[in-house]
Amino acid sequence: MLVEKRGLWDNIHAKRKRIAAGSGERMRKPGSTGAPSASDLKASQVKENDAKKDSKDPSNTLKILKKVVKEALYECNGNCTCGKNPNPPVTESEYQGKQVSLGKPMKGDVKKSKVYVKNEKGNVVKVNFGDKNLSIKKHIPARKRSYCARSSGQGNLSKRTSANYWSRKAWNC
Repeated sequence: MLVEKRGLWDNIHAKRKRIAAGSGERMRKPGSTGAPSASDLKASQVKENDAKKDSKDPSNTLKILKKVVKEALYECNGNCTCGKNPNPPVTESEYQGKQVSLGKPMKGDVKKSKVYVKNEKGNVVKVNFGDKNLSIKKHIPARKRSYCARSSGQGNLSKRTSANYWSRKAWNC
């Protein structure tokens, strides 16, 4: 028996019904924490439309099932061993005689956070970023917008060995 996964729109419609029935819940405002973004809504509409097109032809049931399973198992954006990326990334390496995990931000010793990455030469380097005495307030849209605009002019937006790259990643810019 094929169990159909509920999508974003099913959840939205169910919540609207509960609100109409007097549950006391409220719909989240766009841009608030936990609310679906515009890209989430668009992606769910595209998936829903694809499913409707495919479901009209009963011979496509197996294709649909394979597609759903593949998407569920291999949502990796090319950074795993699923076959999309023939060279899976190295997750651990040695830095100054100790084993460290690569590309995973952690609590820092000199600055607020640190991350170990490989540079262009293939050497493992430590990137420190953030002020220990300050907390980022990425949940406040105005502050996030301001930081992302301010930091975008500093360059090194795609260079993993720069502090700006990891700081922007922490802010979800």
